[in-house]
Amino acid sequence: MKTTQTYSSLGILLSIFALTACSGEEGEQGEPGQQGTPGEPGPRGQDGEDGGPGGAGPQGPKGEQGDDGAKGTDGAQGDPGAKGDDGDKGDDGEEGEDGEDGLDADIIEGSFTDWVKEHVAAIKAGTEDAGDYLPLPNRLTDTMETARGLQSNVVVRWMDPLTFGTATDVSRFGANGDFTAFFGDQSGGFGALYDGSSAAGWMWSNHEYISGDAPNHGGAGAAPNGQALQFSRFLKDKGLLTMADVSVAANWAGATADQQTYIEWSKRQVGGSWFRVVQDPGSGEWTVDRSATSKRYDASNATQIAVVGMTLSNAATVVNGTQNSCSGAHTPWGTVLTGEENVQDYFGDLETFFNDNGAFTADPSGTANASPGGNISLDYTAVANSAYGRNPDATQVYPKDHYGYLTEFDVGANANVPYDSTSGNGHQKLGAMGRARWENATFVTGEDWKLVSNQPIVLYAGDDRRGGRIFKFVSSGNWTTGMTKAQTRNLLASGKLYVAHFADLKNDGTGLTIAGDVTPTAATPGSGVWIELSVDNVTQDAPNAATLGAGTKVGAALTNNTWNGMGAFTSNNQVKSVLYTASNKIGVRELNRPEDLEYNPFHQAIYIAFTNHNRGTALDNSGVLRGAAGGTVNENLALNTGRPDRNGAVFTLKEATPAAPGTSATFTFWASWTGTRSVNTTDPFIASCPDNIVIDPDGGVWFGTDGNPGNNNRADALYYLDTEERRAYRVAAAPSDAEATGPSFTPDGSTLFFNVQHPGESWYSAWPGDSEYGPLSSLVAITPKR
Repeated sequence: MKTTQTYSSLGILLSIFALTACSGEEGEQGEPGQQGTPGEPGPRGQDGEDGGPGGAGPQGPKGEQGDDGAKGTDGAQGDPGAKGDDGDKGDDGEEGEDGEDGLDADIIEGSFTDWVKEHVAAIKAGTEDAGDYLPLPNRLTDTMETARGLQSNVVVRWMDPLTFGTATDVSRFGANGDFTAFFGDQSGGFGALYDGSSAAGWMWSNHEYISGDAPNHGGAGAAPNGQALQFSRFLKDKGLLTMADVSVAANWAGATADQQTYIEWSKRQVGGSWFRVVQDPGSGEWTVDRSATSKRYDASNATQIAVVGMTLSNAATVVNGTQNSCSGAHTPWGTVLTGEENVQDYFGDLETFFNDNGAFTADPSGTANASPGGNISLDYTAVANSAYGRNPDATQVYPKDHYGYLTEFDVGANANVPYDSTSGNGHQKLGAMGRARWENATFVTGEDWKLVSNQPIVLYAGDDRRGGRIFKFVSSGNWTTGMTKAQTRNLLASGKLYVAHFADLKNDGTGLTIAGDVTPTAATPGSGVWIELSVDNVTQDAPNAATLGAGTKVGAALTNNTWNGMGAFTSNNQVKSVLYTASNKIGVRELNRPEDLEYNPFHQAIYIAFTNHNRGTALDNSGVLRGAAGGTVNENLALNTGRPDRNGAVFTLKEATPAAPGTSATFTFWASWTGTRSVNTTDPFIASCPDNIVIDPDGGVWFGTDGNPGNNNRADALYYLDTEERRAYRVAAAPSDAEATGPSFTPDGSTLFFNVQHPGESWYSAWPGDSEYGPLSSLVAITPKR
């Protein structure tokens, strides 16, 4: 604020008088004094002559401070000053304490099979908590779920084209895929398992069936449902069916042409697909290369297959088509075996002597006969109301014994090329292995997944039915390094067929225990014997001989027309036609649906998936038909408490001479994992109903399930089996009530393929969510995230 100085009025007058009345020398200015009391005026001086101007008088006293002036208005805001210089950098603070270790990054480098095993080892060692990565949470969703760090993508769906063809092109991915096999790109054709590239190659997928009821299944005017309705709508959309609405039952009555069209096109949905797949190097996802020449092998007349090692009822040597292809095998010489499983649904059952509860029925159809006192007779005629037997075109209805074999496809060859023993090319059914409800097959190999030189070909397979057995085929000749394709494949035409008799296994109870009702372990295993299943076997006792006639040999029991309350087999050809019935006659231990078995060359052992049973058995604990003692057949199952096994198990079978299994006469067995049922738990290790098995490139054991939703209200999934702790780790889960089938790996273990089979078959599903026809079975690839 600015200061204003004030003076008294008397002082001002005196100063004026002095300037005008006096003259003199100007005095020095004094220092301002404090304000004093005003003095009295002095006496008037005498007049004198005018002098010069007088000097200034002394400064008067300081006046009183005036009042503050009014506050002025603020001035305009000034411009910001220039930015000052940065201050000096302060000293570093003290180092903080280390934080806790974080989780591994989700990105997996290299093989995810190794990644899974590393996490399992960390959980076992206590350095990682279960659930951080593995196992995948135990739940049920309508999505594909994978463990952290993994991703999935749909490679191809049912009815998707495999080539760039027309709307009615038959080269389409079939229904309900099961077994898969990956053949990595390499020079010189297709090789053994885990050979070739892991980024591009050819894929085989089996196709098992169309679920639901086909049109006209119950007679005139029956509408399709389930997947059969989806497929009928597809055919209608393509202009292949003429009726107005395929969902109206009355439209199918008398619609002969449409009925035949449906049957013919449904035949093209089973069998196998052969197509090329490639991996995107950026995303890691797999897709179909539709520019490649894909192939379809199916149940139609377009597929021609030779039958070797078996004489058919109509003396045919080449048959039309394959059907109900379930699991299978990637052969050591670069072909594929598929198991023709439930073929009884297509032209009728050749083994009609036992019902679903294991009761012996002897002669249910009035034509087939296994009653004691005569020879067993078989009815080969197709059943008129079976899936394909009702075809209006009678020329496309075939005998029952044309199907039910392990079938070898020469992958890449045209479908209409039956096997030629000279060239080694074409497709064949292995009659020497016999007929059964084959699920899969597996070969003995070295750790390089190739045949062992100077040894016979040894092939194992399972009859997937309640009470079904495991069989071993040993070729008559040895395989040696350098054999041609024809020489190798010709070895499958002849050899000895054995059935596994799990002698220590109790036929009563769950069917999974030995004496004392204990589960066998690797430390205390059960024992078994291989029985040559032949009318010429004069050296081995029949398993039920101790009860029915001590010392009776297998051949004598099979050809005896009252043995075990059944008629007589007349030839090995007949025995091989009905393996289940022949095994029951001689009292071989029944098994709980051996769905899959795989030879592990690193363990020199076979892993077996016993899915479940939960029905009656045909035999008692001595191998005698229930109620059939004395030749009297009793179908009353009150005598049969059945097998209360809903959960299944994975067993291990070890040959007595593992280095030379073709010569091994005995084996041991034990449980490597047992299923459990508990719908009210979040335990991530709860699972049941093992189905398909796969051995990874380094000998790791993996399996899928079929039945977990009904047992545990959890999705069917794929598991890695820790055989040491007998615990399964959930890695990937299928949507809804779909089955996880046919797992297979690329040679480096970086990709796992499997089929999502029958989504929405019993429970709601919309997966994979982008189809106008509803849920669709599809091939899926599981890879590390990128």
